[in-house]
Amino acid sequence: MADPIESLRLRLVDQVRGVFNDTSNGQKPTPPSDDALFAKDTPIRMVHADLVGMMTGGIRSLLLQMLHPEALQGVLDHSNFREDMHGRLRRTAQFIAVTTFGHETRANAAIARVNAIHAKVTGTLPDGTPYQANNPRTLAWVHVVEAQSFLAGYLRHVRPNMPSAEQDEYYRQFAFVARALGADPVPETRNEAEAIFRELRADLRPSPEAREIAQLVLTQKPEGTPPGVQAILGAEAVAMLPDWGRSMLKLQRPVLTALPARAATWGVGRTLRWAFRQN
Repeated sequence: MADPIESLRLRLVDQVRGVFNDTSNGQKPTPPSDDALFAKDTPIRMVHADLVGMMTGGIRSLLLQMLHPEALQGVLDHSNFREDMHGRLRRTAQFIAVTTFGHETRANAAIARVNAIHAKVTGTLPDGTPYQANNPRTLAWVHVVEAQSFLAGYLRHVRPNMPSAEQDEYYRQFAFVARALGADPVPETRNEAEAIFRELRADLRPSPEAREIAQLVLTQKPEGTPPGVQAILGAEAVAMLPDWGRSMLKLQRPVLTALPARAATWGVGRTLRWAFRQN
């Protein structure tokens, strides 16, 4: 007779994998490799392995990325984000998974594919300024907010006492991918990340389009996601934003729902870590 607890665990694993992989078309999770770009049990693999930290951090980073005029316009001009937001977010998650855990050959191939795509993404901003997706400074903003956000999610939900040396190592490891994608400047320590973040903030602009995408991100309901989970993760991501970021996006800091959302997120994270403990 099947163990009902084990059956529940396996169903949950399948459900979560379905959110991040197009299983209907045969897409499978990235198998962890001993020959990945990064060794096992190193900071980048620990941070990127936690689903709740990555989901809340991923939402936070996307909200901040859309405040960059060039990053925003590239999405508006060259993607079907409004029609297939889940697909775009899936592809981003898969890129992170492949470059962190996949065999180095697959990781390098994924980086090459993204570089080829970026080379074709060009256009003009509303004020007439030309833009290119492979602009090193734009890529630097995308990278630094991703790195900061993923690490912030991990610190908030998993390991708040992570030593500073390990946090710096996380930035050094993630810098390899950022440089391979053409980003510049790229931080290699937490202090450098904070300095670059402050410098590049000057490039940001609020806009109706950025606010529209923020609402789409926060109200999305990816197929397979349990009811209410996306709202909980979104509330946590908004709480993690700097005050000025919320102001530019016209988002309210969760007050009455902050503690319930944090508690619920902790519960979701504990459940997912239990479900994936043997996978």
